[in-house]
Amino acid sequence: MKRPLLIILAVLLADQALKFWVKLGFFLGESVPLFGQGHTWAYLQFVENKGMAFGLEFGGEAGKMALTLFRMVALVGIGYLLWKAAKDARNQTMVISLSLVFAGALGNIIDSAFYGLIFDASTPFQKAVLFPPGGGYAPFLHGAVVDMFYFPVLHGRLPAWLPLWGGEEFEFFRPVFNIADAAISVGIVMVILVQRHEEKRARTEAGAAPSASRPGEPPHA
Repeated sequence: MKRPLLIILAVLLADQALKFWVKLGFFLGESVPLFGQGHTWAYLQFVENKGMAFGLEFGGEAGKMALTLFRMVALVGIGYLLWKAAKDARNQTMVISLSLVFAGALGNIIDSAFYGLIFDASTPFQKAVLFPPGGGYAPFLHGAVVDMFYFPVLHGRLPAWLPLWGGEEFEFFRPVFNIADAAISVGIVMVILVQRHEEKRARTEAGAAPSASRPGEPPHA
């Protein structure tokens, strides 16, 4: 279990360190070019996400609580799958991918569960304080997830002939995300690729399985 633990710890440390730095050092909504002035396609932009990954909202306070609880249940399931995969030394790629998903999910759960207790509110005019004398900005499980990576690589306007969205402006990539979101996304993609590879290998092995009959004899029933 050494490898998954190292991956999980590395992702968590990087994720939480960056979130603390942004939360304490940025005004809400503040952004700076990630690669210096003149590079307008990558920013660090401080936003707080009360819903799902990549800034998606989900059903107000009740939805927030339900989502956090769902994340916790899902984390237990992912942990079980990771434990099973780690026992099978043959598929280390699956171990790495599940470790990334587990670490990303845990990183965002930490925000939701504890950030409302240990930080005061961030605003466009005031930076947050750690362990404020008056208490945090939200109760347990109601904190907001800190996001900061913003990559508006492409800007444009959709063709006028396009149904529904014709003529509207578009931006890619609009959602703001964090290291935990990126770990989850990379891990899920790896899981899908591993599954496809395993299915392809199983079909190949099934098609190439040698017959148990001797040459010239009919196959055994």
